[in-house]
Amino acid sequence: MTPLAVSIGDPAGVGPEIVAKAWDARASRGLPPFFVVGDARSIARVWAGPIAEIDDPQAALDAFDRALPVLTVHDAGEITPGVPDVEGARCALQSLELAVGLVRSGAARALVTGPVAKIHLYAIGFEYPGQTEFVAERCGIAGENAVMMLAGPDLRVVPMTTHVPLSAVPDLITVDLVLAKARATARGLTRNFGIERPRLAVAGLNPHAGESGALGREEIEVLEPAIAQLVAEGLDVTGPYAADTLFHPRARARYDAALCCYHDQALVPIKTLFFDDGVNMTLGLPIVRTSPDHGTAFAIAGQNRAEPGAMIAAIAMAAEAADRRAASGI
Repeated sequence: MTPLAVSIGDPAGVGPEIVAKAWDARASRGLPPFFVVGDARSIARVWAGPIAEIDDPQAALDAFDRALPVLTVHDAGEITPGVPDVEGARCALQSLELAVGLVRSGAARALVTGPVAKIHLYAIGFEYPGQTEFVAERCGIAGENAVMMLAGPDLRVVPMTTHVPLSAVPDLITVDLVLAKARATARGLTRNFGIERPRLAVAGLNPHAGESGALGREEIEVLEPAIAQLVAEGLDVTGPYAADTLFHPRARARYDAALCCYHDQALVPIKTLFFDDGVNMTLGLPIVRTSPDHGTAFAIAGQNRAEPGAMIAAIAMAAEAADRRAASGI
């Protein structure tokens, strides 16, 4: 067995606390062996449990039952929970870099990334929109071919555009973009979740999906042609649907993933329904990568208030996807 690698994220955020709490819940939640890549001192500052510092990922297998295994890559100094700084950002980046390398080399079987504060990463020269694009680049995948999917117990959503101004979205939603995101999503659902024929629903960009052109023509000129082409390719894709009726329980039962036109259209429903156990999974990579679907939460860091549900779910989902890939060979 090979353990999972968990990059700690920003050590001044809730990453150290939630990964430690995930280890605490390892038996009750049936979590497989994992190890943390990051700064052991930042974990010890917020958690009184046992820590085993390791030099090799395989050592995590022996240590996991008795202590949280930590592969230290950077001494972030006197980190104060809730007070991010440059040294903490360096720790987060070095942890992410090493964790990606370990998974790519086969020393770890999947990657789970802790939450980071991009503004602090930018201060040390980080040039990517987020961790997703960084991981994709390190895996040799173009950023636009990596698909961010947010998943909860009975909802999966894919924002076809992510961290861009809302005013830019109409020009970014093109037939080629919809085709690429839908194909990658369908492949990812098969590869990571074992869904042989994924059902994809496409949300309209405009209110009421454009009202036959009365409220916008993107549905007619972009989304409908893209859906028709995907159906011709043999994919099960329907829409465009009015987004305000796409996420109630009966609607969610009719698809395996919803493709949304912009960030909030996808993230508002997933975070409303599954704020404490939502998972961000990157599709289109040669490795499995997940992360908790929340941020650093500096305001509550170090106060023993962080809910570990999303980290626990991210670890479990990563392990299940890695097992499924290994078993299927795809």
